Amino acid sequence: MGTIANPDVPLGDWISDFIDWFTGAFGWLLDFIGTVLDGLYDAFYWVLGSPTYPWLVVIFGLIAWASVSWKAGILTAAGFYLVRAVDEWVQAMETLSQVLVAVLIAVALSVPLGIWAAKSRTVSGVVKPVLDFMQAMPALAYLVPIIVIFGIGVTPGMIATLIFCMPPGVRFTELAIRQVDQETVEAGRAFGASNTHILFRIQLPLALPTIMAGINQVIMLALSMVVLAGMAGAPGLGADITSAISSLNVPLGVNAGIAVVILAVFLDRVTAGLGNRTPLARAQRNA
Repeated sequence: MGTIANPDVPLGDWISDFIDWFTGAFGWLLDFIGTVLDGLYDAFYWVLGSPTYPWLVVIFGLIAWASVSWKAGILTAAGFYLVRAVDEWVQAMETLSQVLVAVLIAVALSVPLGIWAAKSRTVSGVVKPVLDFMQAMPALAYLVPIIVIFGIGVTPGMIATLIFCMPPGVRFTELAIRQVDQETVEAGRAFGASNTHILFRIQLPLALPTIMAGINQVIMLALSMVVLAGMAGAPGLGADITSAISSLNVPLGVNAGIAVVILAVFLDRVTAGLGNRTPLARAQRNA
């Protein structure tokens, strides 16, 4: 009885060859992407890094106050003062800049894509397996080719964050649009509203609370990738956590971890509060 030959599919070699071809053929595009991402990061960090920390502590507190409540505002101000007290302020602003850039790009891509998927079952059928792949693939697995393509620095960390955090935005947006009451949509058509008016005047306002919940998930997933960004050479809290792990520096790891938690709570409460202040959410509370 003959032995069965072991399968040998050099998938990794094929992907490596494809990356080499892609970087050679589209180097100009990759340079453009890297320049845009670096420029956005520098712009956000200039905004967050220019004022002295007391001003930003007050501003963050006022944002939480306006979005949630005065208690949240006071706790936010105290939390960010603690970030400065443990000497993680600069790193926290670097991380926040990266998260904001990744989230803005993710939202700008995921919301229109989610609307398109809600309007077309063909697009939805194509998008779903891609989103499943993006969520199921371990982040460290696709970080390697990203570093090969873009090198070490801010750009690969933000691209990995973008890939990881984008799927919830698409899924929640598609679900939100599909859940809009069809009788309301038909009523709009009966009054002569165009598809554009129905989308922007009926569907999006009614779907906004669910879309905001998706954006909240996008932000939380983006912030959870700070360690990975640090492994890719990006500055910020991820770099401190990576350094703490490699050197077993417990104080540094604790300080950076506390700063990550404070950032996460602040962003979560603000986005959740904004979601609760949509017209539909206010109407449901008053009903």
